[in-house]
Amino acid sequence: MKGEVGQHRGSVLWVNGPVVRARSEHGFRMLEVVKVGGAGLIGEVIGLDGSVATIQVYEDSSGLRPGDAVECSGAPFSVELGPGLVTHVIDGIQRPLERLLELAGVFIQRGVAAPRLDRERQWDFTPRLEPGQPVRGGEIIGVVPETPLVEHRILVPPGVAGTLTEIRPAGAYTVDATIATVQTETGEVKLTMCQEWEVRRPRPAAERLAPAAPLLTGQRVIDVFFPIAKGGTAAIPGGFGTGKTVTQHNLAKWCDADLIIYIGCGERGNEMTGVLTAFPELKDPRSGHPLIERTILVANTSNMPVAAREASIYTGVAIAEYFRDMGYHVAVLADSTSRWAEALREISGRLEEMPAEEGFPAYLATRLAEFYERAGRVRTLSGAEGSITIIGAVSPPGGDFSEPVTQHTKRFVRCFWSLDKELASARFFPAINAMESYSEYDRAVADWWGEQSGENLVDLRDRARHYLREDAGLQKIVRLIGEDSLPDEQRMVVMAARLIKEGFLQQNAFDAVDMYALPAKQLKMLKAILRFCDMGMVLVRKGIPAYRLRELRAFGELQRMKETIPNEEAGKIDTLIGTMEEEMYREFPIAEREFFGAAAFLADAGGGQE
Repeated sequence: MKGEVGQHRGSVLWVNGPVVRARSEHGFRMLEVVKVGGAGLIGEVIGLDGSVATIQVYEDSSGLRPGDAVECSGAPFSVELGPGLVTHVIDGIQRPLERLLELAGVFIQRGVAAPRLDRERQWDFTPRLEPGQPVRGGEIIGVVPETPLVEHRILVPPGVAGTLTEIRPAGAYTVDATIATVQTETGEVKLTMCQEWEVRRPRPAAERLAPAAPLLTGQRVIDVFFPIAKGGTAAIPGGFGTGKTVTQHNLAKWCDADLIIYIGCGERGNEMTGVLTAFPELKDPRSGHPLIERTILVANTSNMPVAAREASIYTGVAIAEYFRDMGYHVAVLADSTSRWAEALREISGRLEEMPAEEGFPAYLATRLAEFYERAGRVRTLSGAEGSITIIGAVSPPGGDFSEPVTQHTKRFVRCFWSLDKELASARFFPAINAMESYSEYDRAVADWWGEQSGENLVDLRDRARHYLREDAGLQKIVRLIGEDSLPDEQRMVVMAARLIKEGFLQQNAFDAVDMYALPAKQLKMLKAILRFCDMGMVLVRKGIPAYRLRELRAFGELQRMKETIPNEEAGKIDTLIGTMEEEMYREFPIAEREFFGAAAFLADAGGGQE
């Protein structure tokens, strides 16, 4: 938020909670950062009417009164981008909370300020270019090893183009030290390791690319049934207690993004505390290093000023775009966008705007679209490939998915993981309802799965969905007359669906083996379960009672393989399939090896593609 701080002053006219109106003879600028009152409370101009500005204050406005001074900066609300972001915890307006703890104690005091990036620490800079080379915005001029997992790439700011006339040799420098000079058409531009960017303005990219590779999460119901692509968007809606925050935490822990930005937007303090204490202790499954070494936490809890909650998601996504431009794949997890929308509603009410659905402002859909549209897989200005994947939790009151935030969010995301209260009450996690959820990326990432495994994921998924859909239609009958009253073929469908749900979709986040599943294990598990279900259906149609199949030893082993077979021993599942088939041939002489291997097997089993 650099600018000509204190270039002119105004005075407060009117105060209504976090909303303030002020007048200045010199005038204000739209989206300009100001300091309000004697404590210097940070605010942002969100409306202009002649010389009168409407300001939303990002701190507690208690004690403000008409006549208090307003100091203008001449600069828009921006974030500082440079080494020192990763591993740290910031609030919604990028104040470093660790530093504020040292200055003001556990509770943030009004007007307390600290440098957003450490001005004293020196970083080891290694140049990548030589003097005399042409450079342009987005190009990498050098690197800094920020953490063992993140190499911070120093970029030429967008809009700067010319000839590199000077670059400092390898050495230790502060973020404010000049490390390079570029001769542009309008004069010399001195570059440091720190740059600023307006949070509400998307950073430019050379080209937007179509989604192709999945963002692997280690959660089977997501990766196989409802995948999200790198650069995609997803929503996790669910009522209280359905596991939104736990699902977000698991995604943050195990997804294969290069960098995680977790935005606790209006979260309860105890839940945010859980994140802050758990992440430094968790190990990154890919590197073995602490997970915090590739994580940035934006903490804006429910007891913090409501206006800062509205700004927090823009702060998070602006930082994500900066790392995307370095060529990284970034995952942004916002928990929750409903509380962000509630902040919009409160500020809109104090502005006396005409309310729309359920009191939300008429521009709610526009703001949601602006946020989710900043996701995407792109070709950066330097020619590298980077992406931002945005996953937002939605907290509809009473679990009512027809409320405005959920409905508008569905318009702008392509992946919808619907959490179910009944599943959560039954301790079935992740509580993602397989009948109400969907993903529009499943076909886009199918080629990637085929290249990696040689398996047709679409075929496996469609066969599993066939059993789940058939089971959904039978459950009403089961509730009325009981499962034992069903014909054997229908009992086999119910048993197959239960095996898919309990043996594949259900996952224990606290089990050392089951908490995370690699793609190879996921495919082999589903293949084994479907082989049992398909063979069982054929046997039932040949007269074998369905209950006999449940008594097989292989049935129990299939249920337990998610916890008994580690990722690195996924080949044991192939052995399990062979053992299962041998047991079926031995127990049921009617089972013919040639028949089960025939091309017509799937069609006869009723599990083919639809």
